[in-house]
Amino acid sequence: MDRTLAADLARLPDLLDATRRAAADALATLDARPVVPPAGKPYDPEPLPEHGTGTEQALAAFQDRWAPRLSASAGPRYLGFVTGGATPAALAGDWLTAAHDQNSNSALDGAGQDLERETVGWLRELFHLSAAHTGTFVSGATMSNTTGLAIAREWLGERLGVSPAEDGAAALGPVRVLSGAPHSSIGKALSVLGLGRRSLVPVPTLPGREAVDPAALERALADTPGPAVVVANAGTVNTVDFDDLRAVAALKERHDFWLHTDAAFGAFAALSPDHAHLADGLDASDSLCVDLHKWLNVPYDSAVQFTRRRDLQARVFQNSAAYLGPLGEHPDLVHLTPENSHRLRALAAWFTLRAYGRQGHREIVERDIACARALGERLSRDPALTLLAPVRLNVVCFTLAAGPTPARLTALREAVAADVFVTPTVYGGTPALRAAFSNWRTTQADVDRVAQALGTAAKEIA
Repeated sequence: MDRTLAADLARLPDLLDATRRAAADALATLDARPVVPPAGKPYDPEPLPEHGTGTEQALAAFQDRWAPRLSASAGPRYLGFVTGGATPAALAGDWLTAAHDQNSNSALDGAGQDLERETVGWLRELFHLSAAHTGTFVSGATMSNTTGLAIAREWLGERLGVSPAEDGAAALGPVRVLSGAPHSSIGKALSVLGLGRRSLVPVPTLPGREAVDPAALERALADTPGPAVVVANAGTVNTVDFDDLRAVAALKERHDFWLHTDAAFGAFAALSPDHAHLADGLDASDSLCVDLHKWLNVPYDSAVQFTRRRDLQARVFQNSAAYLGPLGEHPDLVHLTPENSHRLRALAAWFTLRAYGRQGHREIVERDIACARALGERLSRDPALTLLAPVRLNVVCFTLAAGPTPARLTALREAVAADVFVTPTVYGGTPALRAAFSNWRTTQADVDRVAQALGTAAKEIA
């Protein structure tokens, strides 16, 4: 064994304790650190060392060279990208995920995938889904949407008497994927799957909304008879608008389509009695995307993909090899996603669900919603800023009241970067900013700080 590696092995408990202290210090200073540190000197990569100096020196180098440049994205005022943090239990679970280092894909060593199945069952209950849905963990919403649309692609083949998994996507001929306000990952998924971004057909939305117009959707389905795919949205990026999922699903009585629902963070509305009606009809989906490193507050990267057609999922992703587990009636996880290497992502989710239960995660969701509404109310009273949409759930979409150009909004973002991180967008043709609340730490005190910082900076820019 390499001498430095052997020395680290001998000191492993001490090294883990030093790492624990570094992590604890980073988390303890979240509130005091700039949310996004100011840009420093240009990045200058170091060469690969020929001879290593061990974990202790690597940790010291990280603390000196990289830690000061990292954002406080685990903290309460990082309001970009719908980014959660990591609850204490999720953090513990993620650390143990690395310590146990399981490849949780096969019944040949099955404890990891059994734990994942238990966790998926808990998530199914959390979102009020029926037992008809089976689920698997993937890396994020993009992979969840890609997996769901891959199953939809195979369903299209089933309806047409071909198998894209065997014959290729070209066997389908032209494909239509209909959606009102799809997330950008849908186009990316269609590109990856060989269906092409041009197969995405935009459907008109309701006036002043991002929710699809069910009547327009029905007309689009009738325009070209034959099987299609509909991507419904349960929580759009800019305004957290929800399609009427029950109305969309009811169209299946008259039209032949696969219903994929992108509920990356909108599914969590189901946890709040006051907002659960927004997620009514999720269970009618043929496939469903839910991102977990958003509102479940587990570390990146983690999402879940649900479907009613696990048989088609296995047809797409089956991987036949003697060293892999069986396909069978209950296929191993290796046969259900694009990944053969599948870390035990479920452990962080298992820990936080076991530690805080439905009620604990409901409290996080409802507190974030209250914070979003409070910020919306504060900004609506500020003459230098204007809301572009009602705060329906946990995202505040706003812009400068006068001259909302991309350059001026960039200046606003940079001016408040020490106190809050928000992301740019365009809504209804107007350049804008979005503040997305999903972190378990965020409180009304953070709202006050964010509102004051935005208001002050907006006045200076005006």
